Amino acid sequence: MNFKLLALILLTLTFIYKLFMSLRERKSFANPIPANVSDIYDETTYAKWRAYSAEKSKWEIVSTACSYILTFVLLITNAYAGFARLFNSDVYVQALSVVLLSVITDGVFGAVFGYIDAMIVEQKYGFNRTTIKTFIADQIKNVIISFIIMTGITFLLAALHMWLKDYLALAFALAMFVFVMLVSFLFPFFSKIFNKFTPLEDGELKDKLCALLTKNGYSVRKIQVMDASRRSSKSNAYFTGFGKTKTIVLYDTLVSSSTPDEICAVFAHEMGHGLHRDTLKNQILSFINIAVIALCAFFTVKYPAIYVDFGFDAVNYGFALLLVATIEMEIIAPLFSLFTSWRSRKAEYRADARAVSEGYGKELISALKKLAKENFAHLAPDELIVKLTYSHPTLSQRITAIEAGMKVESGREPDSEA
Repeated sequence: MNFKLLALILLTLTFIYKLFMSLRERKSFANPIPANVSDIYDETTYAKWRAYSAEKSKWEIVSTACSYILTFVLLITNAYAGFARLFNSDVYVQALSVVLLSVITDGVFGAVFGYIDAMIVEQKYGFNRTTIKTFIADQIKNVIISFIIMTGITFLLAALHMWLKDYLALAFALAMFVFVMLVSFLFPFFSKIFNKFTPLEDGELKDKLCALLTKNGYSVRKIQVMDASRRSSKSNAYFTGFGKTKTIVLYDTLVSSSTPDEICAVFAHEMGHGLHRDTLKNQILSFINIAVIALCAFFTVKYPAIYVDFGFDAVNYGFALLLVATIEMEIIAPLFSLFTSWRSRKAEYRADARAVSEGYGKELISALKKLAKENFAHLAPDELIVKLTYSHPTLSQRITAIEAGMKVESGREPDSEA
């Protein structure tokens, strides 16, 4: 079997799929906006949204095409094997050489299109607040972190395979799951590399958040405000930490644009995820996904002929992970996403229902509308794309479900202004 030809065919198929999805999304920009979200954009803002979305879509297609061409050229010319020959034949050094070339090319590629996205497109439409200094610092940090993580995973794969041989898949899956959990645990520390966090000031918002979470058995370790406005005018918020002892992180843009009740509504929703153990369920799905990756890695290192086709003299563990990430998982991911996206959308409905039961239905609607407007959300996306990739229902679908829940809770029709 010609493994190089197979890899190039699979790479091309994934490119065609991504291009198909991008073109469908681009076509959906002309979809009529549902009535229950028609008040989010006025005529001028909607025209600006369409222009912004069209430009973002154009550069996404260009980026996807350039990434495909770059990867195709690197694979067909045996560039990774050629680069590896510049170093000694030690297994780990050979693997590291591929990781190094991959991180460098990804870093340069990411910096170019990241600059276009943030410093040109986002700047043009008034969302970017990132300075050149911050942008360059972010790119350097991303490359360093990527290199450290990829080196660690590559060396782990090499060590386990040389030690356990045919038991690699199980051991690598378990080790990777522990690694992913460790990264999740360390996420607050990694976040501080890119952003500054300050304690939320005492006042109505802090009192209401603490009361809401304490009422439901959550011990809030900290409530912090992140300086998201350094990079963008867009808003968000999230929980971080494990178990019921969590840290609340609010974007400063959210704090400045939302009322205390609207922010409480958002976190009543997030609390709903915790009460329904959605994080635990996601961890189980994460392990399944990691197990699939481990099986792919196992079969990829099992056949030395693969590496001969790409110009190597023996198995190269860095190149093995590259094939898994850029070829094999790119084929599997859409199939896995079909199920995980469906499950995630159901979880979002349940979390919204929790906010409604806490009495924040009206505030959740207004908060979601504000977030949609500030983040320039697509209000009428393509139905197929929603089913295949969306982790959240559309805003219109969420509002319809929230209003139905409010009707059940109150025994009357929700206020028309909601």
